[in-house]
Amino acid sequence: MVKTAFKVAYMGTQFYGFQRQPKFPTVEGELFRAFKKARVMDDPIRSGYSIAGRTDRGVHSLGNVVSLEPDSEATINQINYYLPSTIQIIAQAEVSDNFKPRYADYRYYRYVFFKDPYDKTSLDLKRMQDASKLFVGEHNFQNFTKRCERTPIRFIKEMKVSQNKMITVIDVVGQSFLWNMVRKMVQVVTMVGAGKMDEADMELLLNPDIYASITPVPPDGLILMDVNYEDIDFTFDRYAKHNFFKTIKEEYIKRRTIAAAEEEIIKVLRLP
Repeated sequence: MVKTAFKVAYMGTQFYGFQRQPKFPTVEGELFRAFKKARVMDDPIRSGYSIAGRTDRGVHSLGNVVSLEPDSEATINQINYYLPSTIQIIAQAEVSDNFKPRYADYRYYRYVFFKDPYDKTSLDLKRMQDASKLFVGEHNFQNFTKRCERTPIRFIKEMKVSQNKMITVIDVVGQSFLWNMVRKMVQVVTMVGAGKMDEADMELLLNPDIYASITPVPPDGLILMDVNYEDIDFTFDRYAKHNFFKTIKEEYIKRRTIAAAEEEIIKVLRLP
């Protein structure tokens, strides 16, 4: 069988991260069950199973990638039939036998957060945009991950900050990222925007000789938007994309309804 790469979309809210864990629901655990039931993969080692990256608990994805040499042919939607609606394979590509998903051309993350309408603190968009530029290029990100990481040097291709009413969006593109790195970068840029840090402080954080503890922003606003490979074109399945869209839309409407009810309660409680 020809080695195949699958692009996996998921909402990470109800899962304990991507990596398989014996006692907890994970994205990889669900993939393994679906692959086995669809007779695509019974033994990950024999099939040469490999992944682009392990997202943390609560992190979402539109483009994480896994690859394997399938035991038998199966369509994307035959596999998706055995997956929860919050996890769906949305694209695939035939790849060479030596393809390794973790060696990507670039990874693209997006962090989205909603401004507290009852908090008078405002974020200075211009300061955040200027601060984000300091991360672009090659730096030592030792302070943005665990101190035990062996190779903390990373190259950031692009980092952009934008705002739309109550929503702030931070896009980060790089070849590879360390554990919690993106969420800590977002935290620092946000602190600059709130006036709690300046660019000089940021430059100190990029000095590995100076130890600093940075609390990462919550994972629920982080999306792995894409993992891109040179000369590999994924074919997207319209039906699979539609099903995932339908699931997310239904969840979105339900949460917005709950939020609207909570907002009415807040209005009453805030009355003098």
